[in-house]
Amino acid sequence: MTESHSLPVVLIPGLLASPRLYAEQIPELWRIGPVTLAEHARDDSMGAIAGRILASAPPRFALAGLSMGGYVCFEILRQAPQRVARLVLLDTSARADTPEQSEQRRSQIESVRGGRLAEVADMLFPRLVHARRWGDESLRRIWRAMVQEVGADGFVHQETAIIGRPDSRPGLSAVRCPTLVIVGDGDVATPPERAEEIANGIRDARLAIIRDSGHLSTLEQPAAVTKAMVEFLT
Repeated sequence: MTESHSLPVVLIPGLLASPRLYAEQIPELWRIGPVTLAEHARDDSMGAIAGRILASAPPRFALAGLSMGGYVCFEILRQAPQRVARLVLLDTSARADTPEQSEQRRSQIESVRGGRLAEVADMLFPRLVHARRWGDESLRRIWRAMVQEVGADGFVHQETAIIGRPDSRPGLSAVRCPTLVIVGDGDVATPPERAEEIANGIRDARLAIIRDSGHLSTLEQPAAVTKAMVEFLT
């Protein structure tokens, strides 16, 4: 892709994730076009988060989001579909929370308000990575660093927004931009069936299943995810 035809890329991290989530992808994506890391921890609704991102985003851009970032992508598509040139959805779901999931989030919010952010983060870690990486201390350190960067207030805002998000499945057929759906084969938070549901709902969407990866695919299998994203975006 030549400089005159470069495509800006907007990356949205997931719950309790900071720009470190895309550390391995950014250098290669930068060769496609300017890369923006979206702010997603200052508002407590998907509408407000998406509006903040759109206010500072380029007029037209490629959009990628992992997990909660994917939820925000769906909201951006509701607000300004014409501005999204290409879409990458990583380890996410189009579904709204079940009542049980929302109750669990509320419980976590109360724990974090009580000063137990690190405890909640450590509890979440095994659900976010492949079972083979439960003992990966390097990956755990990255996770803990991101958690501290987002902070307790950011977590509360994010969880509140996630609880209130709508079901995005009815809008999948309206997505018109080229779309790539990526998921780790060992993702238990948003398993491959959820990715398949999205890919089947969006016309001509591509599905890439990343081997030996859990929910944090950009960190667990960075080379495979980067390759899939770069090939799609160019």
